[in-house]
Amino acid sequence: MAIDAHHANRSAAPAGSAGRDPFPLAGRTVLVTGVSRRVGIGHAIACRAADYGASIVAHHYCSHDASQPWGADDVEAVMASIRTHLVGSARLVDIPADLAVPGEPGRVVEQAAAAVGHLDALVCNQAMSSPDGPLSEMTEDILDAHWAVDARASILLAQAFAAQEGFAAPVPSGPGRRRGAIVFLTSGQGLAPLPGEIAYAAAKAAIAGVTLTISDELIDAGITVNTVNPGPVDTGYVTEEIRQATAAMFPQGRWGEPDDPARLITWLLTDEARWVTGQVISSEGGFARWRH
Repeated sequence: MAIDAHHANRSAAPAGSAGRDPFPLAGRTVLVTGVSRRVGIGHAIACRAADYGASIVAHHYCSHDASQPWGADDVEAVMASIRTHLVGSARLVDIPADLAVPGEPGRVVEQAAAAVGHLDALVCNQAMSSPDGPLSEMTEDILDAHWAVDARASILLAQAFAAQEGFAAPVPSGPGRRRGAIVFLTSGQGLAPLPGEIAYAAAKAAIAGVTLTISDELIDAGITVNTVNPGPVDTGYVTEEIRQATAAMFPQGRWGEPDDPARLITWLLTDEARWVTGQVISSEGGFARWRH
């Protein structure tokens, strides 16, 4: 994808120097799922990737948010916010879809690629948090619903992303051989119990567990695959009561903010992270679960 003259003519830092490109995603397009709320992690990822020069395809499904206690945001306002971060000729495309519906993950990728020509990176940020419950109350429908959104959709999004024609040709040799990046999101289910979240924990554990296998399959196509646990992030649901009850668990004196994991996730899309693949990385700011 062409970039404007300002970026095309900027001085590149010499190889091996400490200089850093201020627009490391210029000329690339990133598909981010679950971009429906301005206080959400998806919005933060989209904004930071846009700050880095990328064009953004933002997937959203506001009907899910409307069914949750926090409610839905104004999707037009969400997109308008992202647009303020676009650099030069970078574009924003938004695609609504229920990723739990069979065929929708593939359609979203196909529609995104058709709109922008090619996708260079994929961030699977979509999540279903409720209904859920303890083992004693678990049902087949709840388990299946979480699997469809939190695990199956991410796997099928990755499948469709990797099937793009641009990844079919042999990967050129040399230091810049990576051609694409995928980042999944998991949770802290492997670090401590998630009481009352059997279905969510199971589906998110599946994504963490399959990361290495998918990364091994796609590295020959030049695609890196990593998974990030964003840790406890205040996306608008944290009450003052919760803050007081968990204050001792945050050694930096605050909950995570959406841009905290977004910084790591977006970095994994840049060439600085081209040697990182198959990893499950936690971004928790020193969160200490044993402090109460």
